[in-house]
Amino acid sequence: MLSVTDLACVRGERRLFSDLAFDLAPGEWLHVQGENGAGKTTLLRALVGLSPPAAGEIRWRGAPIGRLGEDYRRELLYLGHHGAVKEDLTPLENLRVAAALDGRQLDERDTLATLHRFGLKGREELPVRFLSAGQKRRVLLARLVTRQATLWILDEPFTALDVKAVDMLSALIGEHLAAGGMAILTSHQTMPMANGRAVKL
Repeated sequence: MLSVTDLACVRGERRLFSDLAFDLAPGEWLHVQGENGAGKTTLLRALVGLSPPAAGEIRWRGAPIGRLGEDYRRELLYLGHHGAVKEDLTPLENLRVAAALDGRQLDERDTLATLHRFGLKGREELPVRFLSAGQKRRVLLARLVTRQATLWILDEPFTALDVKAVDMLSALIGEHLAAGGMAILTSHQTMPMANGRAVKL
């Protein structure tokens, strides 16, 4: 369970939002909406512990996230709007490096199957710099499968994806929720999945 109480965030001297509160339970997802500059990314960064809020509290399983440290970070996966992939590495190498940073080793066959699911068959050994923007985004999103996390926090995950990839990612998020996972995302897309709520900044 993720619980947010009386949250406020500022940028410079400008207050982006205040008195924000919500709870997120297993199988639920939250759609964060708002105009550019409203504070959507700032909220997500606060939820993962990268930017401390000006006021309020964020709790995971009843404990403040600041107190949980790595125990909290192990249970979440944050993919930012400008998610990092190493341009000189292949998609396969990118996933392996990301897993190694998490202290895990990936099975090559399963990792290749994940890349194929994301439409990257035939590009597994091609340096990422040669891929299109949409294909680079797919490499990043493949971490949703290879990194086992309960809470997904995704900033504009559908950016640069074609219609087929959007449908595939929507289905993947749906599978995650059906398995008891949770998700928070920003998106300008309409999200047809069940158990969803929206918070507008």
